[in-house]
Amino acid sequence: MRLFGREFPLPGSKPWRIALGSALLVGGILGFLPILGFWMAPLGLVVLSVDSPLMRRWRRRMDVRIARWRRSRRRGRAS
Repeated sequence: MRLFGREFPLPGSKPWRIALGSALLVGGILGFLPILGFWMAPLGLVVLSVDSPLMRRWRRRMDVRIARWRRSRRRGRAS
């Protein structure tokens, strides 16, 4: 999976990806506990987006928005 220009390996089988994404979501919900963190919830949604058309659409929209935002910031600095 490519995210923010970097490659991240994911499990090859769909059940393992769903289990990983679900575990990250649950860990994100329990982010107030010491070892877990709230960063896990968005990461779980991104992992689940590989197999879910609805989440894939959401992720693609966010990628486009972030790319446009970054491009506009670069243009602003160059001026």
